[in-house]
Amino acid sequence: MRLVHFGHACVLIDTGNTRLLIDPGTFSTGFEQVRNVDAVLVTHQHFDHLDLDRLPAVLAANPGAQLIADPGSAEQLGSLARVAAPGEVIKVGGATVRAVGGQHAVIHRDIPVIPNTGYVIDDGAFYHPGDALFVPDEDVDVLGLPTGAPWMRLGEAVDFMREVAPRVAVPIHEAVLARPQAAYAQFENLKPDGTTVKPPTPGEEMEA
Repeated sequence: MRLVHFGHACVLIDTGNTRLLIDPGTFSTGFEQVRNVDAVLVTHQHFDHLDLDRLPAVLAANPGAQLIADPGSAEQLGSLARVAAPGEVIKVGGATVRAVGGQHAVIHRDIPVIPNTGYVIDDGAFYHPGDALFVPDEDVDVLGLPTGAPWMRLGEAVDFMREVAPRVAVPIHEAVLARPQAAYAQFENLKPDGTTVKPPTPGEEMEA
């Protein structure tokens, strides 16, 4: 599997026969140039995961792409989006996408909890949790590991990585941190046996 991290939560997954763009948000750059995308997946409606201003151009440049979104984002996107309800399995090209989770992590008791759909690609080949630490039933080969967020402590990210226990953990969701490399070092130090931590270089394709 190949992937490109466009900064923060946005990742392009290339399974070899299917290309999936996940969470094109305002903190991410370069995803506008992606072509031959089979689907655009949105985990939730927060602006750092869903850039409503740039999304139309992405869809116009990829006219064959499905738009798949959590229930909350789908309300904003209207008829453009197919709703991904937790537990649903969606066929996209030669890939399968299973929707998991259902709720965003709690930021504060005074902030309403919104829907959040994580996406498990091809029976665990890749997992993007969005803004939640939901552990799926499948064994996960490559995990998009949240690095920093208002709803999460570093220790929670480490415990999530340990519970999922992927072969490869790719740190994402880092734009809120001044020096995410400090978190990457802790991931390396505290990773479970059998897991390799591979921090991506934004905009560069990597083999995972």
